[in-house]
Amino acid sequence: MINRWNPFCPSMPKRETQRLLRLFKVLLDHYGPQHWWPGDTDWEVMVGAILTQNTAWTNVEKAIGNLKVKDVLSIEGIHRLSVEELASLVRPSGYYNQKAKRLKDFTEHIMRSHNGSLEHLFDQETNALREELLALNGIGPETADAMMLYAGDHLTFVIDAYTLRFARRYNLPFEPEYETARNYFQEYLPKDLYIYQELHALFDEHAKTSCRPRPLCEACFLRRSCKRTGL
Repeated sequence: MINRWNPFCPSMPKRETQRLLRLFKVLLDHYGPQHWWPGDTDWEVMVGAILTQNTAWTNVEKAIGNLKVKDVLSIEGIHRLSVEELASLVRPSGYYNQKAKRLKDFTEHIMRSHNGSLEHLFDQETNALREELLALNGIGPETADAMMLYAGDHLTFVIDAYTLRFARRYNLPFEPEYETARNYFQEYLPKDLYIYQELHALFDEHAKTSCRPRPLCEACFLRRSCKRTGL
């Protein structure tokens, strides 16, 4: 799949497109494919997108593990649980009462509006789907875009704190606001699902590995391109 595009191809004249694809290639060569989002099913991806709000992924894995042990990691399984039962299972993810309510509300919406079918949910135009998700309790832009990109294969770029930190330090030309950042990537990246999925994941991996809040600049292979180091 990687060979379907060439970052030096003259048919992509936009300077920012060339810049982003070179950056993508460097990150991909260094870290390798990330195969995001972790999850055995599309529904698990969506549950994870809700549970990962304001917590580390290791905590989400524990909560998802609890749901699997009880054999309720499905739309029907969560639909059967009370909010209290669900809260006890997702407790490791933090804010568990709030997240249980959000999961229940989301599941009820899928059951009521889409007859319990994710295929039916995702079988609509991207902007309409995004508006529907954003209208639901506890589903913000980052969560909605993660669901759409990684579970529904819709072309929408996910922005998170890692992406904004990377963009600020590497002088990508947009203001650190969600929709502005998302619009930048969607304007200049090729409309390619693999690139959308992998580049977001690679930004996150680099931010966790080197480009931390207190960055490990001396060990960073991108330090010569970073305005923070001045190299």
